[in-house]
Amino acid sequence: MFNWVRQQAANVAGTAEPIYGPSAIHTVTKQAEKTPYTELKKEDTVWQALGTTNVETQTFYFFADSGHLGSAQVIYSNVMGVHTTVQFNTKIWYPRSENKPNLWSSDPLSGVDFSEDKLNFYADDVAIELSEDGTTFTIKSMVNAKSLVNITFTRTAPGFVVGENGTTNYGTDPNAPWAQMRHAFWPRNTVEGQIVTEEGPVDFKGRGMLSHAIQLGKPHHLAAKWNFFNFQGPTFSAVMMEFTTPASYDTTLVNVGGIVKDGEIITANANGTVEHTKKLDDPDNDWPAPEAIKAVWTGKAKDGKEVTAILEGPLDERIDRVDVMAEVPGFVKSIVAAAAGTRPYIYQYSPHDNPISLKIKIGDEETTEQGVLFSEATFISA
Repeated sequence: MFNWVRQQAANVAGTAEPIYGPSAIHTVTKQAEKTPYTELKKEDTVWQALGTTNVETQTFYFFADSGHLGSAQVIYSNVMGVHTTVQFNTKIWYPRSENKPNLWSSDPLSGVDFSEDKLNFYADDVAIELSEDGTTFTIKSMVNAKSLVNITFTRTAPGFVVGENGTTNYGTDPNAPWAQMRHAFWPRNTVEGQIVTEEGPVDFKGRGMLSHAIQLGKPHHLAAKWNFFNFQGPTFSAVMMEFTTPASYDTTLVNVGGIVKDGEIITANANGTVEHTKKLDDPDNDWPAPEAIKAVWTGKAKDGKEVTAILEGPLDERIDRVDVMAEVPGFVKSIVAAAAGTRPYIYQYSPHDNPISLKIKIGDEETTEQGVLFSEATFISA
């Protein structure tokens, strides 16, 4: 009970949490020992829209055949059950050949609402709707004249959560957690449509990935650093999300991910590993930004065959560095601003000079597939 009181005090004050130790975290890794993954049903994509401190996001990533990368994201945030703010973000990373700066738009939303089943999201000038058969999202936004969004996003492989429900629980009582972290993925999708900028439309026909994340609690209390990999190839897609908790939860590492192809999950579980094989300290903040990586997926296919997949190589010049405290909406800033030692930066990469291929072995069959990788390394607190 005393730990719960201390945790709530940290939530209110925004301060660092005390050291609870390993007994206060119950990871999805444990679930995955028995149930490596669970395929998503239509109802598993509902918005939670919780009334306590949390950040919930739906992030759609676009890999255009033209070489453009893009994203559209809704951030639904609540602070202490008192103040709810919703933001719509879009981003375009242009191919190096176009020599253009990234286009970033971030707009607060009003008139926020959900369909009765909470599968569809609405706000003034924004609508994200799921089709009746649960396979296609349409994303439309006119909230920012610099990036008008009209995208159709259709699932071609099953969605999944790792374990039974994709959730890591924080708190000494696993049946009454005081915080949670959950990730659900649509790892492989076709994308049609465009984002219209002031310079004209950008066609995003290609592939995509959706991540639906819920951080129930203050984000910097739940994770100190992150790694994210999103690979899209002609045959295979690979996704991996890894976070490491602050010392208050025993610096625990959680890694969820999977490998899929059209119509099939090849393997998904909590067995992945990430290594930054080359790093360079950022002189502006001393974070060890990766210059080369190795990400490994291991598991079993449905027929029992061993599966190993590897992404390894240099990341090339980063495509962006996001100073979170300088760029994110004020409500997120308010969540972390009071925490001493919190300096969140996101490093984004998509290797272009030396594209990283996915090496995958299923049973005795080995394949190397060229594709496009988008990855992030996020540092929040030491």
